[in-house]
Amino acid sequence: MTDLLLNNYQQRRGSGKDKALLVKFMQLTYQELFLEQQDFSHLAVTVERYFSQETPLWLVEFLGSEEQETPSISNEQGGLIRKVSAVPAIACLWLGNAVDQVQGDRFSHIFLLYVNPNHRRRGIGSALMRHAENWAKSKGDRQIGLQVFEINTPAVNLYHKLGYQTQSLWMVKPLSK
Repeated sequence: MTDLLLNNYQQRRGSGKDKALLVKFMQLTYQELFLEQQDFSHLAVTVERYFSQETPLWLVEFLGSEEQETPSISNEQGGLIRKVSAVPAIACLWLGNAVDQVQGDRFSHIFLLYVNPNHRRRGIGSALMRHAENWAKSKGDRQIGLQVFEINTPAVNLYHKLGYQTQSLWMVKPLSK
């Protein structure tokens, strides 16, 4: 099932057949932020472990005619995986659930929001965030959360603009061996 998201963009619910595409979008997100690191193959384990009917994926497909780069999808042996759709996906939204550690309430959680750089600043991210919020409300959730890297300034700015507030800071310290 597909729905028109914005002019020239349609949204469709992902399925198990889209796991490789979800992994690729996750890898692209991390590659953009952490240019010095090359291997993000561990992200496939995350998708394998957590992607299910309870953690839905929505994909955005571009219906226009302009030239754009579509991320290639290859398997671990380097072979090309068949196209998931006749229309290339340029964005995704992956949702799930979490538990508020203060109140103990379940709430919706955004695992991943990714928009291809060639399609950013066109309202796709905002439209997907509205979709996420509507999904959470339809489940009866009273809040929605996400984690964003501090260095991802465009995403931080988008979330602030949409009314998201910092609730906690995730802090890490490398340990010497």
